[in-house]
Order: sequence, then structure tokens, then C-alpha cells
Amino acid sequence: MKARKLVSRIVGLSVGILVMVLVIFGIYYLAQKAYSFGYRVYTEEPIEKEPGTDVLVEVTKGMDGRQIGELLLKKGLIRDAGLFAVQLKLSAYADDIKPGTYLLNTSMTAEEMCGNMASGQEEEEESENP
Repeated sequence: MKARKLVSRIVGLSVGILVMVLVIFGIYYLAQKAYSFGYRVYTEEPIEKEPGTDVLVEVTKGMDGRQIGELLLKKGLIRDAGLFAVQLKLSAYADDIKPGTYLLNTSMTAEEMCGNMASGQEEEEESENP
């Protein structure tokens, strides 16, 4: 009987320690991911170095940060739509994005793109030849 209780306690203690180790590793992993994401919010590099490539983007009325991020991702201007949505939300331009067609560049940072779209300086349509 004593041996059975002793084995039971050792197994219980081992399982408890294993669970604690797994919880600690899980917390470490999540903290590392959160830190990496937070760091990228403020330091994400443009897709290309200057001069980059010009890309026309049309922002429609009612688009939120995530939808704009997905549009920019499809156009090859950013790497992560979710990251862009957070960058926009934390920027001074969060509520200032205006609908329109914008000429953005792959060498622009997310903040520069947000500034362009918030300023409302749309790409001018080419005038018809007389």
C-alpha cells in the first residue's frame, strides 16, 4: 500500500511539474509573439527600397482599416493586413482616411501611405487629348 501511494504521489508530482513547464513555455511563446508584433507596429520596413513601384489604389467609402490593409496587401504594398490595421488605428490618421484613388509606392511606409490617404490628395485623372 505504501509503495502504491508513493508511486501515485510521484506520478502526480511529475504531471504537475510537466503541466507547469508547458504553461511557462506557452506564456513565453505568446509573449515573444506579442513583442515581435508590437515591435513591427512601429518599425515595419517598406516592401522595396526607393524608387520602388507606383501602384494605384482605390479606397471606397466605408472601408475600415482591415479592408484597406487587405487591399494594400493584394496590391503588394504591405506584408500583413492585420498589422496595417493596427498601425492605422494607432496613427494620427485613424479617422481621417478619405475615399478616393491614390498613387502609392512600394517604398512607402505604412505611415506615409496613411498620410497620403488622409490628406485626400487623390491621383489626378489624365485629361483627354484635345
